[in-house]
Amino acid sequence: MVDHHDLVAEMPSVERMSTQDRLKHAKKRRIQQLKKFSQYEKQLEKESSKKRKSGNTPIDHKIHGHKRNVIFVPNISLLEAAARKDVDEVGQLLARGVNPDLTNDDGLTALHQCCIDDSEQMLVLLLEYGANVNAQDSEQWTPLHAAATCGHAHLCKHLVDRGADLLAVNADGNMPYDICEDERTLDYIETEMAKRGITQEEIDDKRLASEKYILEDLEKKADTKKGLEFRDHIGATPLHIAAANGYLKVAEYLLDNHVAVNVKDYDSWQPIHAAAYWGHTIQYIKPMKIKGIFEVQCEA
Repeated sequence: MVDHHDLVAEMPSVERMSTQDRLKHAKKRRIQQLKKFSQYEKQLEKESSKKRKSGNTPIDHKIHGHKRNVIFVPNISLLEAAARKDVDEVGQLLARGVNPDLTNDDGLTALHQCCIDDSEQMLVLLLEYGANVNAQDSEQWTPLHAAATCGHAHLCKHLVDRGADLLAVNADGNMPYDICEDERTLDYIETEMAKRGITQEEIDDKRLASEKYILEDLEKKADTKKGLEFRDHIGATPLHIAAANGYLKVAEYLLDNHVAVNVKDYDSWQPIHAAAYWGHTIQYIKPMKIKGIFEVQCEA
């Protein structure tokens, strides 16, 4: 397996990668993991063979001749088999009742993996067993986001035919067509959007839905300043979230309620760091609200 310290060391460079490069990097890492695990299994088998020849094999191994096996819990088995494109094993697991929507720590399902790896047969199989076509990972990417950004038009068609949301918005505020650079795939997605009569107004409303939801939630907590400065699992406050996502109305609401502007998350990032990192220029009617962050008004 990849050393933990190596993974931590490479995180800054991974964070600077484009979405496409991150996917390629993740696939490369996965291949490395599978190769190392395969080598580990072969080494165990060699050691077991030496013990059998020397007469030091445990009794149960002598009698039964069992090969040493590694047993995985269902979600690891399914996702590992999907990553290897082992359709037969995935089919056996699904037939035994394994949930097709099991996820890894990042919220990725086997269906996401198929869309990254361009595994059409596996994708069809998972859909037949009821896999959630609109499953979201920890970054709110759906399988259609993954298929679109990888330029797999044929996979996009399967997903859309099964009800994939063409207007699904990920954590970066992007819909599948926003992150699609392959002309053929983009043409297919935009054609499907046109067939459904999707208007620019609908697109805009869907993009604003998350900001609207957050704003409504904050308004319910406005009775206490503490309610507007709660922290999530990485120490980020609502102002951090607004700055990272470019939620202008949310930011203005929070600043009107005098929340702390220089508060740091657990990585010592202030809201201004988040806004700058994600490239959100912000225009405020009253720039003095954020004195200490900006000395001048930024123009969008």
